[in-house]
Amino acid sequence: MQSAMAALDLYSKCSRVWIPDTTEVWRSADLTADYSPGDTVLHLELEDGTELEYKLDPKNVVLPPLRNPDILVGENDLTALSYLHEPAVLHNLRVRFTDSKLIYTYCGIILVAINPYESLQIYGADIINAYSGQNMGDMDPHIFAVAEEAYKQMARDEKNQSIIVSGESGAGKTVSAKYAMRYFATVSSSAEASVEEKVLASSPIMEAIGNAKTTRNDNSSRFGKYIEIGFDRKHHIIGANMRTYLLEKSRVVFQASEERNYHIFYQLCVCAHLPEFEHLKLGSADDFPYTNQGRSPLIEGVNDLREMQATRKAFSLLGITETHQMGLFQILSAILHLGNVEVKERGSSSCAISDENGHLAVFCDLTEVSYESMAHWLCHKKLKTATETLNKPVTRMEAVNGRDALSKHIYAKLFSWIVGQVNKALSTSSKPHSFIGVLDIYGFETFEVNSFEQFCINYANEKLQQQFNMHVFKLEQEEYMKEQIPWTLIDFYDNQPCINLIEAKMGLLDLLDEECTMPKGSDDSWAQKLYNTHLKKSAHFEKPRMSNKAFIIQHFADKVEYQCDGFLEKNKDTVNEEQINVLKASKGLQSNLVLLTTMALEIHCHLLFSFLTLGFPVYPQFTLLAELFQDEETPTAPSTTAPSGRAKFGRTTQSFREHKKSVGLQFRNSLHLLMDTLNATTPHYVRCIKPNDLKAPFMMDPHRAVQQLRACGVLETIRISAAGFPSRWTYQEFFSRYRVLMKQKDILSDRKLTCQSVLERLVQDKDKYQFGKSKIFFRAGQVAYLEKLRADKLRKACIHIQKTIRCWVARKKYLRIRQAAITIQRYVRGHQARCLCHTLRRTRAAVIFQKNIRMWATRRQYQRQKAAAILIQRLLRGYAARLEYKQLVCERKALLIQRWVRGFLARWRFRRIKRAVVYLQCCVRRMLARRELKKLKIEARSVEHYKKLNVGMENKIMQLQRKLDEQHKENRELSERISEVETHNAAELEKLNLQLKTLQGSEEEARQRTDQVTSLQEELELVRQELERNKEMVAELNERNTLLKSEKDEMNRLIQEQEKQIIEKLESTHQAFTEHLQAQLNEEHFRYQNLLTEHLKLEEHYADLKSEKEAAEEFSKPAHNRADSGYSSSQSESIHSSELTGSEVSSLGRQDAGQMAADVSLLLKLQRRVSELEKEKMDLQSEMDTKEEQLQQERTKELEECQRVLVAERDYEALKRQELESDNKKLKKDLQELRQSLSKGAGSKVTSPGGQAYNVLLEQLNSTNEELDVRKEEVLILRSQLVSQKVFKHKETATEGDSNDSSRSPTFHDLHELNEDGELWMAYESLKETNRLLVSQLQTQGQSHEKEVEGMKAELQQLRAELDQQQQMFSDSLELPQDARIQASLQHEISRLTQQNLDLLEQMGKQDKMIRKLKKHLKIYVKKFGEPEAGVHIEQSTPENMIDESGRTVSIARKERDFQGMLEYRREDESKLLKILIIELKPRGVAVNLIPGLPAYILFMCLRHADYANDDQRVSTLLNSSINAIKNVLKKKGDFETISFWLANTCRFLHCLRQYSGEEAYTKHNTPRQNKHCLTNFDLSEYRQVLSDLAIQIYQQLIRVIENILHPMIAPAMLEQETIQGVMGVKPTGMRKRTTSFPEETSYTLESILKQLDGFYYTLLQHGNDTELVRQFIKQQFYVICSVTLNNLLLRKDMCSWSKGLQIRYNVCQLEEWLLDKELQGSGARESLEPLIQAAQLLQIKKKSQDDADAICTMCTALTNEQIVKILSLYTPVNEFEERVSISFIKSIQTLLKDRKESSQLLMDAKIIFPVTFPFSPSTVALETIQLPSSLNLSFLTRV
Repeated sequence: MQSAMAALDLYSKCSRVWIPDTTEVWRSADLTADYSPGDTVLHLELEDGTELEYKLDPKNVVLPPLRNPDILVGENDLTALSYLHEPAVLHNLRVRFTDSKLIYTYCGIILVAINPYESLQIYGADIINAYSGQNMGDMDPHIFAVAEEAYKQMARDEKNQSIIVSGESGAGKTVSAKYAMRYFATVSSSAEASVEEKVLASSPIMEAIGNAKTTRNDNSSRFGKYIEIGFDRKHHIIGANMRTYLLEKSRVVFQASEERNYHIFYQLCVCAHLPEFEHLKLGSADDFPYTNQGRSPLIEGVNDLREMQATRKAFSLLGITETHQMGLFQILSAILHLGNVEVKERGSSSCAISDENGHLAVFCDLTEVSYESMAHWLCHKKLKTATETLNKPVTRMEAVNGRDALSKHIYAKLFSWIVGQVNKALSTSSKPHSFIGVLDIYGFETFEVNSFEQFCINYANEKLQQQFNMHVFKLEQEEYMKEQIPWTLIDFYDNQPCINLIEAKMGLLDLLDEECTMPKGSDDSWAQKLYNTHLKKSAHFEKPRMSNKAFIIQHFADKVEYQCDGFLEKNKDTVNEEQINVLKASKGLQSNLVLLTTMALEIHCHLLFSFLTLGFPVYPQFTLLAELFQDEETPTAPSTTAPSGRAKFGRTTQSFREHKKSVGLQFRNSLHLLMDTLNATTPHYVRCIKPNDLKAPFMMDPHRAVQQLRACGVLETIRISAAGFPSRWTYQEFFSRYRVLMKQKDILSDRKLTCQSVLERLVQDKDKYQFGKSKIFFRAGQVAYLEKLRADKLRKACIHIQKTIRCWVARKKYLRIRQAAITIQRYVRGHQARCLCHTLRRTRAAVIFQKNIRMWATRRQYQRQKAAAILIQRLLRGYAARLEYKQLVCERKALLIQRWVRGFLARWRFRRIKRAVVYLQCCVRRMLARRELKKLKIEARSVEHYKKLNVGMENKIMQLQRKLDEQHKENRELSERISEVETHNAAELEKLNLQLKTLQGSEEEARQRTDQVTSLQEELELVRQELERNKEMVAELNERNTLLKSEKDEMNRLIQEQEKQIIEKLESTHQAFTEHLQAQLNEEHFRYQNLLTEHLKLEEHYADLKSEKEAAEEFSKPAHNRADSGYSSSQSESIHSSELTGSEVSSLGRQDAGQMAADVSLLLKLQRRVSELEKEKMDLQSEMDTKEEQLQQERTKELEECQRVLVAERDYEALKRQELESDNKKLKKDLQELRQSLSKGAGSKVTSPGGQAYNVLLEQLNSTNEELDVRKEEVLILRSQLVSQKVFKHKETATEGDSNDSSRSPTFHDLHELNEDGELWMAYESLKETNRLLVSQLQTQGQSHEKEVEGMKAELQQLRAELDQQQQMFSDSLELPQDARIQASLQHEISRLTQQNLDLLEQMGKQDKMIRKLKKHLKIYVKKFGEPEAGVHIEQSTPENMIDESGRTVSIARKERDFQGMLEYRREDESKLLKILIIELKPRGVAVNLIPGLPAYILFMCLRHADYANDDQRVSTLLNSSINAIKNVLKKKGDFETISFWLANTCRFLHCLRQYSGEEAYTKHNTPRQNKHCLTNFDLSEYRQVLSDLAIQIYQQLIRVIENILHPMIAPAMLEQETIQGVMGVKPTGMRKRTTSFPEETSYTLESILKQLDGFYYTLLQHGNDTELVRQFIKQQFYVICSVTLNNLLLRKDMCSWSKGLQIRYNVCQLEEWLLDKELQGSGARESLEPLIQAAQLLQIKKKSQDDADAICTMCTALTNEQIVKILSLYTPVNEFEERVSISFIKSIQTLLKDRKESSQLLMDAKIIFPVTFPFSPSTVALETIQLPSSLNLSFLTRV
């Protein structure tokens, strides 16, 4: 109770309080009068204006709870409220839930989660990334924050954690637990992705078999589960284990109205039409009593067929084979059929099975049991006595209950088996280093009728509440001790007496078990025992007044009345033992028992155990039913069994005993085990609240909410917190907030002393606060009191400011009025003077006016009288003349009328006669026409008439065409006639005008001859009438003409409009298509870069796996380990797999399990990627094929030309060779004749000139000289060819040897004398070399042919082997289940595609080599065509310089040349070059001392020399080695400077390849000297693409490194740091600082970010990066700053305020100034900050009227609808003078934004990397001017 002083201060006028209300539980009211001690009534006014008197008890004055200030409403933590009580908690939750749409709220260590009954976009990967690594109090409440806190505490403290999720049905427990596990699976980033997938895959399985639809929830968990997620030392998930509690078995056989059975049954019924389920003989869910009792087989928004597919997929992922799945479905179907078995009464105490529909037979078929036995024991039971056993029939009701009990028992067994399989799949061979447990358990339940299930549930909640109370008290104690403040023992509710009532000796459970063991035990007798034992002895046990079969327990949450009916039966959980024996007698089970016995006798136990532990099926005959009852029937091993066998026997007997235990005892034991586990861990609590029973979104029922808050312990936490010091402030926060309450003399240098002195002055009661080491602790309500003092002080200051301002305004107004009065007086007096002067002037002017006007009036009257007299005279005279003229005219008219009447009578007589004659003609013609008609009718009946008719029709068509032409002619003639008529009329008018003139001229004469004038006038009138008719005709024709013209113009206009529309449509279509293509290009570019990133990650992962594998192989080398045939172990780059066979099972096989799992996980990762890569490969393959065809056509043309040249040259050489062979024969013949002649003349010492030998020699010499002159040119050509092909190397030695031999031989001495110049000898030697060349070519062709044959044979064998392998795999896959078959086919397809890709790459490489080789030969042949002429010219000019006497080759001296910008190196120095230039190079020293991009220049100069030398192998080796070296350096040294340095050098190397490629698009920027240095022999466009990809990878790595540097700096600098001092106000949250996982990091400011950006910017420029690349880099960094800041803003309610918007805007301005300073305003970085700028403006803009809403929608174009609404919902005033955003305003914003079509994503994707481009940037550095610095030690490079 508060003190009198506090009551007087706080319960004053206008204070707000909470009063109880029957409708809303608590209602807000305002005090209309101050409260004084002793008052018995509080005068209140409700929110609707109603006045109320609240009565107080005079004996025990309990004032109503005070309401927190509005500024504290909507807090993230309920303990941060100043007043901690039930109405404050309820109101805070309601405001957050209904107004702000926030479903999570902290309550100390509890996370309160309210079910929104609506899908929210707050669980995506972006939200997980946002909460990852954050402290729990830094972000808005979320289930991910609790999961992150548990994960970080596990990593920091190395202690196991638990997350306890509780709540009643429909509150969202299962969803919360599932999202927590998803968070762990996402952030753990395990190397084995399959583990996380298996953990998540367990959820759909458990939901299918353990969840059902209830009246409160469509997916209610009907069991409790505790999942332990195991982590290794690196905090990666390695496995999991699940424990379940208290499955609701009764739901299998009974469902209430509007409820369903477990989901799996309905999923089965939906799949009944599938072929694999036909043997189950299922139907609709309405056909089975077990699924149709609730009359609600469908759930809105749920597709059972799709859910079934997800369940089966999860089964397969967890390793449950297809056989076991079908067995599982078979047992579930059998349960449904068993429920359809009808039992009919047969007498009063017996019954029989009526199986007309055959459901029992189907059940027996599915379970493979005897039909007769099952039918018998369903209607009988066995009674055992001491002497005999009796079979007793049972009643129909007992039989039905036994049938249902059997169904429940089978389902419970099946449920336990599935849980065991899930645990088996999630288990791991290695022991987890730590674990995080997620407990999804039912909350406190109370219904109208509460039975055994509610009793167990509430018992479990009592235990959990006790553990929770102790943990909360422990945390409070630790906090007080840490801060070293005195504390007293906090009194909290201890529910140990209630727990003792239930579980202690002679407690409710003991009495229940005792009653179950009694032969005649019943629920009534048990109730009586309870009354006798505990009534009036335990304060927590009561008896209802009107019932003897119920009892009441006072739980911690509420009193609950339990009905005793059914307690004993449910606790026993009895099943007819004979029915179980029938199931055990199943054929599958019997065969399994025999097999197990045989194995126990014949197979060594440890081998069997190894098979079982490795997961291999021992025998395929096992069925699922056998496994369900295996623990009851497994035979024991002999006495010689190994220890494992004994252990198994022990487990068997233990299972028997476990089956004998009661349900209550089992549940108590499992609950004790659970509590031991929880006590050994650090708990985290999630309390789920169901807001209403209508499942309406974002609607809260106060009664239901309060009931659950009391039951889940939230209010108890509030009470414990309120009993101590709930509000806790740091000294700096207190000083910043309450600086206004301090005087200048109170402010000291020490903040702690300052706060102490101020608090002692403001709060007199020292018990209301305590000073800790770093915080100030306040009692409940003190923060509100301080806020009131602060508000009063600010209010007084505002009044003083208003008074001063109003005085100043009033004085200013008075001075303005006084000055205005003086000014008005001055102007009024001047105005009056001017008016007097004006009046005098007007008076004088009036006199003058009067004088003149009087004179004018008199004169005017005189003139008027004179004119009237003259007028009268004129009228009288005219009247007399007109009378005379009228008489003359009447006489003339009478004569004219007589003439016209006589003419009319004559014409009328003529017309009547004419009509009579015409009538006679018509009659005669009609008679003739009728005769002709009869003839035509006769002719029409004939056949030929139709032919004539057709001819007539054609003629008519022609006639109509001619008539149409004639009408056109007539129209033209009419138009001509019209023109003629117009001309004629014009002429007539002229004539008439002339006549009129003549008539006017003779008017005087006409007066005398009136008769002639009248006749002429009549004629003129007739002419005029005719003229009028002509004019009418002309006008009509003109109208028709204008109509035709208008129609023509209209048609032309329509045609033009259509043309314009078509053109505009085509232009718009073209523009849209162009934009679409551009968007596709950008998207393709983005996808390509993402693929490069994925490829890089896969390569890194592959390298890591490879290194781990090598390390593992070095550590332990397993024997007899063979590779899987489905993979290529030598060629696959990403998949390496191995598997064990039956003969290789040993202890060594376990050592490879880790590697095999890693390979399989890699395979699972790549499986999803293969299909996408395959599609992209096909697209790229098609594009490559088209380009390949184009290149192939060009190559074909070049090859054809080259072949024509080669064929011509080959023919020419063959012809020359034949001629030389004939000459060779002739020379041999001459030589033979010469030898003969010499032998004949050998007797004479000297040959005489006239001798026969002399003549022969002379003739031969002459002929030889002639032929040598002719053949000299041909010989020189052949010799040049042989020299060019380096064939004469062997000839030189041979020529020297032959010449030496010939010089030694006396036989050829004379021959050398005859051939002095050596040309004959050279010709002969060239012929021999030609022969040798032909022989070598023939041998080469033979060898190549043999190689081709061998290659074809090897390829044929390989194809046969592949065919056999595929056939084997196909046969093996047929034996496998469907999932394993798909898995095997995917593995085989992956390996095949990998091999195919490698083959394609190899073929492309061979084709590239062949193209380069052909180009090389083509260049050589082109040179050869030019060389012979030059060679002939040289040979003819100076033959003595070409060949000496010994016939040596020509040597040409090389001139000295200038440096060509190339560097030469030896092959063995290449590794040394890369080591110095890339691996060991330090970027910092190179960037400072050398020119930018020097390594790239050096590498390119070495590449130029390799191109100059036409060495393709060296080119490819240098490029590949350089790229790999750069990748390795970046992998080992991932710092910013290294990555930036090699990004600059890679780009420079790429630009050099472009600049010196010889392509016109790049060489146009070069100097003539640079164009001479272009590459000549090789096209390196493919390597340019590789380098471009490498540059993209380096850029992305650079972005990731910088994101890691900037990410922890952004939120503190942009949001938390107060850059504008004095403007920001700290909101009085009093938030408890939560346990942080890591020490407090250094605080960052905006200057830190700017300094870091400066460092990045100058480093990039210093390394020589292009300016455009730097602009893209800065844009990316500004996007990261914007996205991280905005995401934190959207997830932090305390940051959404007006002052924070001002701070953000100031920080953005600082960033913009930085851009201006660096001249980067055109880089797009400013535009990337637009969402953040608009968010800051949204925080600062006015948010009240409709105009404000329109302004917001117009302004916030860069923000999504979700972001705008989220910011408005989170907007929190920092001071009382600000206002919250109303719900109506937010709804109006949503209405205005509903037409926007955009993404519904809440957070910005901070991981997006914009596509980067590398614009061509030519270098101005000349290669020949680059000098190698001595510091690099590149002396082995030679300048060329």
